[in-house]
Amino acid sequence: MGIWHFVWVVIPLAAISAGVLKRWFQLQERKLDRMSHDTVERAAQYAAKTERLEQRVAVLERILTDRSTHLGDEIERLRGTPIN
Repeated sequence: MGIWHFVWVVIPLAAISAGVLKRWFQLQERKLDRMSHDTVERAAQYAAKTERLEQRVAVLERILTDRSTHLGDEIERLRGTPIN
C-alpha cells in the first residue's frame, strides 16, 4: 500500500510542475519575441543610418573628383541641403 500513496502524491505534483513549466516556457517565448522585435528595430535604424552615411560619402566623392569650374557653386548648394 505504500506505493499507492507515493503514486497519489506524485501524480498531482507532476501535474502542478507541468503547469508551472508551461507558464515559464510561455514567459520565455514572450521575452524572446520582445528581444527579436527590438533587434529588428535596431537593425532598421542602423540600415537607415548607413544609407544616410553612404549618401554623404557619395556627395563627398563627387565633390573631390569634380574638377569643373562650378565646384564652389556645388558646395554652396549642398550647404543648404538638410543632412537627414
